[in-house]
Parts: sequence; structure tokens; C-alpha cells
Amino acid sequence: MTDPLTTDIPRTALRVENATLIDGTGAAPVTPAVVMADADGTITYAGPAATAPPATDAARIIDAGGRTVLPGFFDCHVHLAYAHGSPPSRRAELDPVLVTFDTAARLRQTLDAGITSARDLGGLSAGYRTAVESGRIVGPRLHTAVRIISHTGGHADLRMPDGTDLTAGMSEIADTADESRLAVRRVLREGADLIKVCATGGMGSPYDQPDDEGLLEEEIRAVVDEARRHGGKPVAAHAQGNAGILNAIRGGVTSVEHGYGLDDPALDLAGERGVFVVPTLSTVYAGINKATMPAYHYEKKVRWSGITKENIARAIERGARIALGTDAAVGPHGVNLMELSYLVDLGMDPMAAIVAGTRTSAELLGVADRLGTLAPGRTADLVICDGDPLADIGVLGDPANILCVVQDGIIRKDLLLPAAPPTGKES
Repeated sequence: MTDPLTTDIPRTALRVENATLIDGTGAAPVTPAVVMADADGTITYAGPAATAPPATDAARIIDAGGRTVLPGFFDCHVHLAYAHGSPPSRRAELDPVLVTFDTAARLRQTLDAGITSARDLGGLSAGYRTAVESGRIVGPRLHTAVRIISHTGGHADLRMPDGTDLTAGMSEIADTADESRLAVRRVLREGADLIKVCATGGMGSPYDQPDDEGLLEEEIRAVVDEARRHGGKPVAAHAQGNAGILNAIRGGVTSVEHGYGLDDPALDLAGERGVFVVPTLSTVYAGINKATMPAYHYEKKVRWSGITKENIARAIERGARIALGTDAAVGPHGVNLMELSYLVDLGMDPMAAIVAGTRTSAELLGVADRLGTLAPGRTADLVICDGDPLADIGVLGDPANILCVVQDGIIRKDLLLPAAPPTGKES
């Protein structure tokens, strides 16, 4: 019998030995440590080797060689349907079969980087979530917004002047509260796990500025209420300028994406209401190349890069509820955990950055009872990395240092195994 996420690979009990354990809770590392999981993919032990149950003949032993074992990480803001450097506004020109295969490759690349769960915030069909769950393809378990709700001319309205949509349906346009409710119903009909709205303009959109407000507060409230009426779905808000950030928080959203213009009153309000902030610093730290960027994009980036670093550094200092997200596609896929280095660069402690990418991100996605920490009863999602991420958080950002990825108790990536001996048959 096989289970979801297995792609027909049978599970076995696992035992990780000779490890330094960082469990995702913020607790001090444990070394030497053992992590054990049963054949159902559930962790049964995670702690000091001295008190670990004895190994069983049925368990597969993974010798970590003194390396660090951590929970599988999250990326709470990706766009897996789009290649890095390929504008969403041109996707409809591509053969959809090729898009499907390329998307599947990006899913695998993201998993190999240590991301065992991801939240896609626009452009990814719910079919990919089902494909992963049913074992048709291998990738992070997915939550997807499917489409982005925007007003006409707003951040997600990339239609040409004649109305032609070259995004292959990335956005839903809504210009009133009633239309906003209808837009929610449409994306839910397509299988969305959450709703994404544009509360402001953005960097890469041609018709607006990050300071521009997007959906009105009353329209955001309508979206949040409609999502509540349908299973309490969370609402993520693309929100860069501060006025739109405040509209989003007052409107009741679950998370503020980007948050570049966050000021102290907005941070206060977010704290009062338990709103998460997903800074996507990977887009800010990416190089700014005037020769390869449209003029409007270059000018916005130059203006906002310093502002963003200052404001997110203050959000970190004030203890904002930060989850990890990269906006991958705007930046490269498959180097997602570089985001941790950027959080640390702006003042976050390395252990706190790891918690942001594990437990806090699991809380944002509503799965902290199963994922995000290594403890008995949790799902066996874990990574083993080379190097000490508390001494150098950058080791996690290089996929070559992610030596082993276990997802749902299944070994998905294993660079710890010795090379197979020569067969003597090579030509």
C-alpha cells in the first residue's frame, strides 16, 4: 500500500543518528541527538542520544556524521508556475505542456533546497497540489491561491490595453465589494486553499506604484468575510506601501506579504491582531540591473530597496510575527533558504530565523500541529545540512549543503549515501 506524497516509494521506519538537533522551537541545540520516525512517517523520538530508544532491525539508519538535523522548511510566498526571468505576462504564449513539465521541475528543485511545504500566491493550478498529494509528482506539499484578486489597473492586472490576458489567467479583477465576493467564489471553485488580494501596487507592475492603494478596505473586508464563510480560508495581502498595509490589516487579512513600507502604527496593529508578515527579502537583495529591467521597475527598485531594509529591520527588532517567503520567480527558484541570511543581515538571530522558516511558517499555514517542529507525534519532515547554521546561517542557502531531505517519512534527497562501488562493466 502507498500513501500520498510517496510516488510509490514504500515507507520504512527511520533513525537519524550522530546528529546535532535544532528542533524548530527555538530551544538550544541538542548534541549528540537521535531522531526516529515510524513506518507511518510520524516522529516517535527527537532528543538526546543518551535517552533514545534502541534501534530496531526494521529501521533504516541515517548517520548524520555530526551534521545538523532541522525540520523541513517552508516557503510561504512562491510562484512556481513561472520561471525566473520570464514575465508572467507572457506565459500564455508558451505551450501548456511545457509549462507543466517545467513547473514540475521547479517543484523538485524547491524540495531539494530543503522546502518541504510551500504556499504559492498566484498562478499555480490546484491540480499541482493534488499531483503532489497523490504521488504523481514529487515536490513540496502545496497550499495555492490559484489566482490573485486585483482591481482594474492594479498590481495583478497585467492585461494589454485591448484586454488580452497573457498571464494564462493569473488574476481575478474586482472593482466593488460585490465583485470581490464573486472573485473569492471563483477562485474557491478552482480549488484555492487561500485567497490573495492586492492591497497596493507593486514593483513589477507597469500601471502603479507600491504606494498606490489597491482594493479598498471595505472590499478587503468583503473578501475576508467571504473566505470566512467558506471554511475560514486565510487571506494573504500583497501590501507594500503603508496605506495599503493598514487597509489590509484593518480589513482582517491573515498575512501581509512584502510589507516594505511598514511603520510603527502598522506594526502595532499587526501585533494586536496577530497578523503575520512575510517580507520576501530575496526580491530586495537581488541585484538591480538597469540594462535588463524596464525603466519603471528599475526606478521603483532603486527608490524602495533602502526603505525596505530599514522598515523590515525595525519590524524584526520589534518582534513582528515573521514567516519565511521569497517570491521565487521574481528571484531564482531553488535557493529559497538564502532568505534566512537576509533576515539575519537585518538583525534577526540565526535561531530566530530558523524558527521563522519552520514553526512560525507552519503557524501561518495552519499546520503547526503536524509540521514545523521535530517532536513526537509530528510528521517526519526534516533536513540534514552540512555546516553549522547557527554559526553561519548562509550554509542553508546553498542547496549543495542540504544533504538529506525527508518528507512525510520518505527520503526525497540523499547525498549522504556513499557512491556505489564500480561494477567492472564500464566501457
